[in-house]
Amino acid sequence: MSIFELYLNLGIHHIADLRGYDHILFISTLIAVYQLKHWKKVIVLVTAFTIGHSTTLALATLHILRISPDWIEFLIPVTIFITAFINLLQKSDNFDRDIHFFKYLTALFFGLIHGLGFSNYLRSLLGAESSFVWPLFSFNLGIEVGQFIIVSIVLALNLVLVKWVHIRQRDWRLVISGAGLGVSLVLMGNRFPF
Repeated sequence: MSIFELYLNLGIHHIADLRGYDHILFISTLIAVYQLKHWKKVIVLVTAFTIGHSTTLALATLHILRISPDWIEFLIPVTIFITAFINLLQKSDNFDRDIHFFKYLTALFFGLIHGLGFSNYLRSLLGAESSFVWPLFSFNLGIEVGQFIIVSIVLALNLVLVKWVHIRQRDWRLVISGAGLGVSLVLMGNRFPF
């Protein structure tokens, strides 16, 4: 297996691993207000998140940026909580350009936080590597592929439940966002850094 394949697979498994459910929950909560017909807007959101986490992943891996892992582990559920809360404030299921732009900015910013969480894992893997550029690129690409797997599953579930089971889009949003709020509160309590 090549270095590219190794780190690509590690990135995919790191984001899509059920033990890393906080990342899965964040992506699910982020896109809970969208349907399959909004797939282009969802790609923009996920790409914003990727830009954010790729930036801090590179900076932290290069030891340019250092933040306590305890704070990062606490801030990750905070990002889930805020995203879920924003979803609950949305009154309509119609697409709103202002809300989408705000979500784009928050996805970019929250990606910065999640990238710091990924960096601890990647840094431990890179210890034996002489060059980090190719592994870093491969790992980021793997995370992006993993995110698109999660997005595809969530949007497919949304399509089935809303279009064929006739669950209202609002109810879907409330369930996903409510789960995000509940789980994030528990995680924040468990990970409080003091």
